[in-house]
Amino acid sequence: MKRVQDHYFRKAKREGFAARAAYKLEEIDRKRRLLRPGMRVLDLGCAPGSWLQYAAGRVGTRGAVVGIDLQPVTIPLPDHARAVAGDIFTAAPETLAPDGQPFDAILSDMAPNTTGIPSADAARSAELARRALDLAEALLRPGGALLVKVFQGAEFPPLRAAFRERFDKVTVEKPKSSRSESVEVYLLGTGKRGGDSGGNP
Repeated sequence: MKRVQDHYFRKAKREGFAARAAYKLEEIDRKRRLLRPGMRVLDLGCAPGSWLQYAAGRVGTRGAVVGIDLQPVTIPLPDHARAVAGDIFTAAPETLAPDGQPFDAILSDMAPNTTGIPSADAARSAELARRALDLAEALLRPGGALLVKVFQGAEFPPLRAAFRERFDKVTVEKPKSSRSESVEVYLLGTGKRGGDSGGNP
């Protein structure tokens, strides 16, 4: 596939990010104040690593960032960030949080291998998003946040409804750094419901 040498691609190269996707997370973070120093963050589908890089910078050395992807992450990461190779559909929660502590935020920039059939691609994207939602049930602290990429399509309204059942607030984000022709948007759920030990939404 032809690589688009756009502004964000060139900016990522200059600033040392593994991919232009870092600026999608940065825009949402600045708008919604998603990441803060000291947080524990899980990054689903983390390769090639730009979201890991950005999140690690935001949470600082008092925080921790864990990523998982089928593909290895080959870029250097700071000591408080690590990536594991694995499948989100089979990975046990203890693999991602070996100390048993929940995460403050879970991020997912996962996308399926596209077929060119919009309805099929949207359905596969929704499947990934639902898996992220399932993992949030097990690994996200009460009051925590979940940010998930999803393709717009027939599965989108029920997926948004599922988010609304589990979070106090749900917004749809479309970063400016997303390509204009892309059908991707991000669902952001904040204030995870359930339990009595969480912090602020």
